[in-house]
Amino acid sequence: MEKFRAVLDLHLKHHSALGYGLVTLLTAGGERIFSAVVFQCPCSAAWNLPYGLVFLLVPALALFLLCYVLSARTWRLLTGCCSSARASCGSALRALVCMQLSAAATLAPLTWVAVALLGGAFYECAASGSAAFAQRLCLGRDRNCAAELPLVPCHEAKASDVQDLLKDLKAQSQVLGWILIAVVIIILLIFTSVIRCLSPVSFLQLKFWKIYLEQEQQILKSKATEHATELAKENIKCFFEGSHPKEYNTPSIEEWQQISSLYTFNPKGQYYSMLHKYVNRKEKTHSIRSTEGDTVIPVLGFVDSSGINSTPGL
Repeated sequence: MEKFRAVLDLHLKHHSALGYGLVTLLTAGGERIFSAVVFQCPCSAAWNLPYGLVFLLVPALALFLLCYVLSARTWRLLTGCCSSARASCGSALRALVCMQLSAAATLAPLTWVAVALLGGAFYECAASGSAAFAQRLCLGRDRNCAAELPLVPCHEAKASDVQDLLKDLKAQSQVLGWILIAVVIIILLIFTSVIRCLSPVSFLQLKFWKIYLEQEQQILKSKATEHATELAKENIKCFFEGSHPKEYNTPSIEEWQQISSLYTFNPKGQYYSMLHKYVNRKEKTHSIRSTEGDTVIPVLGFVDSSGINSTPGL
């Protein structure tokens, strides 16, 4: 029991890092399976380039879009966006959130491309079908090199010096893969350092903030389940008995919209969530949406990522 509790505590404290790690491992594993089982280079001058690029880039695009779909911030941003009640979708605030979502969604596709380049199969197939690559690789080699180059991934090139180009293609692919990994790590390190440096709150307050959000969402889910259960029981009871239902104080559409809005930080009132801001509003009719002085802080993006369920229902 103690071991289970330790694992649960680890998950709660580091769920974001564990989630990114799991996505990376699944992506790398998926690429290895595709490369070994599904991918079969056609070894054709007409098909090598498009076939290799499709396997290299299309799964990366699919992973990029999937990361959008699985992000709670995406649906917090889009839900009700086209209705008249939330007509401010074209604001700079939403554009900034979209940029942050796009940056976070690049992890899985970049992992796919990097692992694919380290494996080399997709790059070898695509490069061997490129006329531009053929001109550069075949300098000083057999006169039939350009014609036989598309056969290299299948080990069918007749000239031995042409078949040896497979090693060059694999080396190029792996070098590009390591360069991509190094660039991503450097950019991630710089970006993380900058947003931490510009953080308006201290390191320990950020820790407290995350603990508060975890507790708020757990209690909100429990209370929402309890309230929904009681409301459903009352409605079903009245349906079968033909009686009038008791009144339940369920939040209105406007109240749900306000606590579902994108979080903005204001140093004059440091609220830990939109729900926190809503219950502490000065007037009952006062809107808590963005006002003068409110800004979107990248380091506080985890506030909008919280939800009653960790994965949005579609």
